[in-house]
Amino acid sequence: MTIRQLSVFMENKSGILNEILSVLAQNNINIAALTVADTNDYGILRLLVSDPQSALEKLREKQFTVRLHDVLSLEMAPEPGSLYRILHHFAEARISMEYVYAFSFGSKSIVVFRTDNREKAEKVIKENGLKSVREEDLKPTQTLSE
Repeated sequence: MTIRQLSVFMENKSGILNEILSVLAQNNINIAALTVADTNDYGILRLLVSDPQSALEKLREKQFTVRLHDVLSLEMAPEPGSLYRILHHFAEARISMEYVYAFSFGSKSIVVFRTDNREKAEKVIKENGLKSVREEDLKPTQTLSE
C-alpha cells in the first residue's frame, strides 16, 4: 500500500538541483514526480522515481544526503473535487497530513501524502475502497525514440 519516496537535502545554491537531476539521468532513472520545499538556506527535494533503491545508492555515491521514506499514494479521478473527496476520509478519521502533493502520470491523477498515523490511514484506505498506486504503476511504459 506504500511506495518509496526519496527525500534529498539540498543546499539552497545555484546548480544543486541540476546536479541531482544529472545523477538520475546518467543512471537512466525516470522521475515520475518531484516537489521542493525550501527555506533561505536549504531545501528538501521529494521524488518518486522508477528505481528508488538505485537512485538512493547513486545519489549517496555523489555525497548527497538522501533517505527513502514510505508514503501513501492513491489514484484519483481527474475532475474537480476528487482530491477533496479523498482527503475528506482522512480528516473525518482525524488523521493529520504532514505533506501532500499531486501529479498526473499518463492517464492517471495521483495524490501522494505522508500522515501522522500511517497504520490508521491504511485502514481508512481499505474501508473506503480507495485505489492505491504501487511503485510498478510509476514505471514508464514506453520510451520516446529519437
